[in-house]
Amino acid sequence: MPELPEVETVRRGIEPWILQREIIRMELRVAKLRHPLPQDLVQKPVGQTVRAVQRRGKYLLLRCDHGSLILHLGMSGFLRVLQKPVPPGRHDHADICFSGGICLRLNDVRKFSTLIWTSDDPLTHPLLADHGPEPLSEELSGDYLFRCSRNRRLAVKSFIMDHRVVVGIGNIYANEALFRTGIHPVQPAGDVNLARYRTLVAKIREVLEEAIAAGGTTLHDFSDEEGRPGYFSLRLNVYGRAGQPCTVCGAPIETSRIGQRSSFYCRNCQH
Repeated sequence: MPELPEVETVRRGIEPWILQREIIRMELRVAKLRHPLPQDLVQKPVGQTVRAVQRRGKYLLLRCDHGSLILHLGMSGFLRVLQKPVPPGRHDHADICFSGGICLRLNDVRKFSTLIWTSDDPLTHPLLADHGPEPLSEELSGDYLFRCSRNRRLAVKSFIMDHRVVVGIGNIYANEALFRTGIHPVQPAGDVNLARYRTLVAKIREVLEEAIAAGGTTLHDFSDEEGRPGYFSLRLNVYGRAGQPCTVCGAPIETSRIGQRSSFYCRNCQH
């Protein structure tokens, strides 16, 4: 599933193509993605101009004059910007067509993506209303995590991946941030002290910002008519490296399941 840096890369990639453009047509080729696509979805956005392209967690928000499109890429969805008509492929399920001949095409093999129109503030939509602070915003602080974690026996990795606590920290980046902080992922959230939470927030920002910066090298791919855009490769210290030597101490990286997710850590460096 695309994580926050990938979704932010998508946002930055499509924004220059669709900002201040009018939606002139919607084409839907399936009746349902993750959620059913209502019949009036092909009419409601038409005539609206995109005034902002935003991200909330892993959701993209196309804010228009009188409503917003909410889009989530699910497990396998991706977007392409087309500058000329291209026949849709088998898994090209939706087109958002704009003035100037620009088309934003959604491809999703597994149909787990989401495309919803709302006339209300999208941040109040049930999909987004319970989201916690953005990890790159000033709202997230070590003091905030410390307060939220008191008396919590939940593993700290699961705690920081709970979108109600902080939104958008996916599995890869939770593993990497905890490694950089030296916190074992299974440690109860309530046992982590204030100083370590302050360091953890700094490391969360650090790893996400590095990933977003690396993703910037692929922005041109969003106008590629031939295939899906690539993202980036971040040098990972622990994620996916089970059995390989730790980049700090050389001990083998260990793995276990925490909250139904694969977790990677160094027993020597994280405690």
